[in-house]
Amino acid sequence: MTKEECIFCKIAKKEVDATIIFENESIVAFKDINPIAKVHILIIPKIHITSMNEVQEIHGNIMKEMLLNVPIIAREISELNEGYRLIVNTGKRGGQEVMHVHLHLIGGQRSIFQS
Repeated sequence: MTKEECIFCKIAKKEVDATIIFENESIVAFKDINPIAKVHILIIPKIHITSMNEVQEIHGNIMKEMLLNVPIIAREISELNEGYRLIVNTGKRGGQEVMHVHLHLIGGQRSIFQS
């Protein structure tokens, strides 16, 4: 898939509708259309990076921007006040469905990992 065909690139360019939660010059955060939890937000860079395997030193600032904005995004969603999970799937065998690097910000309900 080329970056011209990438659904996340189209969302970043506002060519495809999405419920945007947060945006700045480098990243976009929006609601997942197939959520696995009460809150399921995807955080993507506006530039196309296929997966974590493609991240290089030149992407350091954009990856930093993604991570530094997680708590800012989470503070705006009351269901995440008690905690959340961040997941990065890499490659088809790692569960990545859209070949554009992204963070899953998930919460709003008790995790299967809690005792």
